[in-house]
Amino acid sequence: MDIKDTARPLDGAGVSAFLRSLPAKPVLLGLGEARHFVGELGEVRNEIFRQLVEHEGYRSFAIESDCLMGLVVNDYITTGAGTLDDVMERGFSHNFGASPANRDLVRWMRAYNEEHDEKLRFFGFDGPLEYWAASPRQALTALHALLDGPLPCTRETLDTLLGPDDRWSNEATAMDPSQSIGQSTDAQRLRLIADDLVALLDTQAPRLSAEDRDRAALYGRTATGLLRYHYWMADASPARWTRLSALRDAMMASNLRAVAEHGPALVFASNLHLQRNKSIMAFGDQQLEWWSAGAITATYLGDRYAYLASALGTAGDDTPSPDTVEGVLSTLPWDRSLIDARRLAEVVTKPAPRISRDFAYFPLDPAQLDMIDGVVFLKQAVRLGSLG
Repeated sequence: MDIKDTARPLDGAGVSAFLRSLPAKPVLLGLGEARHFVGELGEVRNEIFRQLVEHEGYRSFAIESDCLMGLVVNDYITTGAGTLDDVMERGFSHNFGASPANRDLVRWMRAYNEEHDEKLRFFGFDGPLEYWAASPRQALTALHALLDGPLPCTRETLDTLLGPDDRWSNEATAMDPSQSIGQSTDAQRLRLIADDLVALLDTQAPRLSAEDRDRAALYGRTATGLLRYHYWMADASPARWTRLSALRDAMMASNLRAVAEHGPALVFASNLHLQRNKSIMAFGDQQLEWWSAGAITATYLGDRYAYLASALGTAGDDTPSPDTVEGVLSTLPWDRSLIDARRLAEVVTKPAPRISRDFAYFPLDPAQLDMIDGVVFLKQAVRLGSLG
């Protein structure tokens, strides 16, 4: 089999043909990033999403960004609340609001909703996390406000237990667990309160609108997830970062299952978070291994989860060796290609692993091609943005 027999040009027709080649129509289609802040990849993602919306019935977009901040973006695209500048500043974490492609996407989704009765939805599906965790205040107080009747505590008690937000969002806890308050008496009491509030949500579901139920469930997932994450931020054992990485992806997976309830969605995040196999990452002198959000989601959704990894040929001044997967794909005649990954695994049987000089680029793992449904390949990327 020739390498060209595994691929097609990446265009609207190619995307639709790829979907038809799958065993089932995916309710979640993951598009992984080999590297954050690649301008060309953001543009390709936007083109794919427009094709999915206009020809395949997709109505949701989810991105690796703070799930609570994402509500700001969704309010804007559905109601026009706020301004585009404000939404890009307040609606994204990880500096993703600075991405021109994300700005173009939000603008397009808002314009689409102004002209159509069936609205598009926007979701962040990451927790309010960087390498440290945010305060659970927003999630806890918002959930508390949506509930009625006898509650496990007053709002004043919540505020007292939470205390100043800066003691939760202390960045130094990332490397120094002794500075975390996650195992304090107040934090452990808050975990019990959060559990009680989530339980009360089910008892009061009939009195809430569908939108309020969705938001209350999101606040509950986020509050319990953050408090759990903070608890393990205070852990000083060698397993600390492996556990924290796993907890983050478990939070992502819970959010993705909620996104799936709204119908077909395109999901955009790092390859490490969407792949079906275990994620492996060097972290200082450790090697972390954990199951990704994609692996967890695929366990529950089966064939209704599909995964497109992305890969880059020449990225800036970093060119792959000809004997790597990316080097082989660079011989394709198209600048942008969509590859059947399992057929590719049959053709490229013993590729060398790519060693990239760019620490932010995660090359394709040659041994895992048969765990991927397809590869979005860009022969060249020159617009590589900053990660900070």
